[in-house]
Amino acid sequence: MFIYITLLCFELIVLALVATYGVTLLFSSAMGAPYVPTSKKRINEILKEAHLKKGQTFLELGSGDGRIVRNAVKQYGVTGIGIDINPTLTFIARLYAKQEKLKNIIFKTESIFNTDLKKAHVIYLFLMPQLILKLIPSLSQLSPNTMLISHGFKIEGWDKKLYKTVKTEPFSTFYYRI
Repeated sequence: MFIYITLLCFELIVLALVATYGVTLLFSSAMGAPYVPTSKKRINEILKEAHLKKGQTFLELGSGDGRIVRNAVKQYGVTGIGIDINPTLTFIARLYAKQEKLKNIIFKTESIFNTDLKKAHVIYLFLMPQLILKLIPSLSQLSPNTMLISHGFKIEGWDKKLYKTVKTEPFSTFYYRI
């Protein structure tokens, strides 16, 4: 009987965790940024094209589990900041960073609209076009020479700042210089 009750409790805990994770993913989608993980191969290609340098600050808006910013910190020695509105994904990102023993990285649970972008040398985003449009006033305040990488969608009205496009399926990557 004890084993049966223990297994039942374990199953209920697992079910509760899965349900909580699902609810937080729905929350992210409702806020305009569904969680869509990028493959390791694609991450390496995106970061290679960015020509990151040690000491730069790399800010990822909508960081999810932090895989882009974590790889930037690991491979290029940048200081990493991951911003996501989903506390579950931020928690998971922190766990991965701790497991990988990364020091120059922080993850914050906050709205991308409340994030200070001015200190970033490189900003990466993989957001829906309507969310990018709402973010343009904040992006317009970036320091000169800041690089902005938009994976998946071009930034409307920024054609003059676009200096490189890497076309891939299903999403191209657009590199902008302020």
